[in-house]
Amino acid sequence: MDSILEIQRQTHEEVERFERALYTLLSRPNSTHDKNLQNEHKASQILDRISARITTLNNLYQDEDARKAELDALSAPSQQNDLSEFYSRLGKIQEHYNKYPDAVSGGFDLEIAAFLDEPGQDGEDEFEEEDAIALLFSGEEGYGKYLDLYANHTAYNNLKNIGKRPGYLQYLDILLAAQIGPVHSDLPKETRLTKDFETYIKDLHSYLLSFTKKTQPLEDVETRQNKAAVEFETKWGADEIPGWEDPSQSKKRENGTETGGVWCSACQKQYSKQTVYDAHLTSKKHIKAVAKQASSGEPAANPNGSGHTDATNHPIQSSARLRIRNSAYYTHLSTELLVALVPILNETKSNVERRFSLTAREREQELLEQANPTVAPPPAAVDGVVEEEEEEERIYNPLKLPLGWDGKPIPYWLYKLHGLGVEYRCEICSDHVYMGRKNFDRHFQESRHAFGMRALGLPNTKHFHEITKIEDALALAEKLKQEGRHEIFEQETMEELEDDEGNVYNRKTYDDLKKQGLI
Repeated sequence: MDSILEIQRQTHEEVERFERALYTLLSRPNSTHDKNLQNEHKASQILDRISARITTLNNLYQDEDARKAELDALSAPSQQNDLSEFYSRLGKIQEHYNKYPDAVSGGFDLEIAAFLDEPGQDGEDEFEEEDAIALLFSGEEGYGKYLDLYANHTAYNNLKNIGKRPGYLQYLDILLAAQIGPVHSDLPKETRLTKDFETYIKDLHSYLLSFTKKTQPLEDVETRQNKAAVEFETKWGADEIPGWEDPSQSKKRENGTETGGVWCSACQKQYSKQTVYDAHLTSKKHIKAVAKQASSGEPAANPNGSGHTDATNHPIQSSARLRIRNSAYYTHLSTELLVALVPILNETKSNVERRFSLTAREREQELLEQANPTVAPPPAAVDGVVEEEEEEERIYNPLKLPLGWDGKPIPYWLYKLHGLGVEYRCEICSDHVYMGRKNFDRHFQESRHAFGMRALGLPNTKHFHEITKIEDALALAEKLKQEGRHEIFEQETMEELEDDEGNVYNRKTYDDLKKQGLI
């Protein structure tokens, strides 16, 4: 067993480190609703751990006997140098690690790192796990942004005597009226006093309380609810909650009776008036019920109605009164929750109106995006042009074959037929490599090769076709220039002209003689 002083020291250290982690977590700027909610849930878990350790510390400090015994064991007499207790504890520690050599230390560090989303001790990131916070919400709730009240709306529409059945948007408006007064105070009294309304309002309160705890983990929702419950008890005891009077109590005051009716123990039924009770005594159903009651040994009902007692009538009246009180109680607590959720109710209403304006295809696309948030968004328009983004798929292509028109690798035989495995390098195109003879022949008329030829000061004519080296292109250009001058010289020397006397001269001799005036 560890020393109580060591446990206190270790607990103090853990509380301090939890407080530092809480500060680090809450000081991070969060731009998204999802990340902010995740941090709040982690902060709530850290606060729970701090609270548990403070409770442990308090219990340890109150255990004065254990602390005194520990201090006495560690305190040796001043005249002696007794280290027996020290070596005894050292031996226990060594024995523990000899018995458990594979014991892993640093578990608390891993817990802190998990809260702060830091990598493990080995420096490697953990595998991506499913978001536990997202599992708390349904698809309609959108990670806690909206309320999912469709089931409550259906239950509300199934209540009796509510008049026209409201749509979902109208139902949200009814709940928003909680800012003004108690929720559903506009319903008829006979509707609010039924068993169905009690079930409905309990379910509504249960959902609102659960949603509030999930979306506001740092808020003390339980304290708010307890305060609202105390307020309700005070008003209920003083009859300051109007609209929740028991109908049987009203009938008592109207009839001037204490019991509010006559109870027939044989028929297990209560009659509002004495005359009605007397009339049913001669019915066959009552006679059979009396005979059955007598055969079972139960006391028979008094035909004058005196068989009715307060003890018999009290459970029925208390059951009805308890149901009314429960309905009023949960209505009061639900109103307190709805007032705090008014902003989310307005966001829910806006979201429902927006979804009503979408087409079926747009709704389906939105559901797919919510189910797969990692999928790339749809193509975005840039300067009026829609950029089509290809789906990122992992294609099995070990031979590195070119892709065809369908985005899949072309057949290997076609790859060999076109010689796409042969490389053709062009130095004029900055050493660009062309795969296959067809692509190589085509590139001489493309802009890349033409730009390279212009940079060399050469025309991109058919004379330079299949010339890929800069040195060869320059040599060919010089050769073409020489051939051009030679053609001009031959044209001058090979052309023959005849004078008036019939003498034949070449072009150059003819021009010289003509200049001298000899012809």
